[in-house]
Amino acid sequence: MLTIPIADLAETERYGQRLGPLLFPGAVIALVGPMGVGKTHFTKAVAEGLGVRNPAAVNSPTFVLIQEYPARLPIYHFDAYRLKNWHEFADLGAAEYFAGDGVCLVEWADRVSEAMPAEFLQIEMSRVDEHRRTWVVQARGSRHSTLLQQWIHPESQLSEQKFC
Repeated sequence: MLTIPIADLAETERYGQRLGPLLFPGAVIALVGPMGVGKTHFTKAVAEGLGVRNPAAVNSPTFVLIQEYPARLPIYHFDAYRLKNWHEFADLGAAEYFAGDGVCLVEWADRVSEAMPAEFLQIEMSRVDEHRRTWVVQARGSRHSTLLQQWIHPESQLSEQKFC
């Protein structure tokens, strides 16, 4: 588990844009936190990092439950806020998306935890004040642990590549 202080919206964007290129087919990002904490804004930045053609089109799928965006890898953006239970999330075909060739970002993932896959990267966002946030990041599974290491400490990846 890792705690990351986020100074402002620009830092949220930098973290998202840096994560996008590192994502792999089947990567799952679970976003947790209250309304207005930056889950959708972070998702938009991740989509930019994945090369989505129109970042402005990335918005909250609260009323449609899932949005799909073409990019380097297909992006599946879920919003579980309006779902009554995890069964409704599972009925959307979540397991098939998780096992597919794209990247899944799930807002309000804590509401559907029973339907989440065994491996994912969770970012729990909380508000410090109007601009600052705190993220608690946790990886589940080896691929997502490696992803977390590469995302937060990109310099360690460079030094490992030198010696391999």
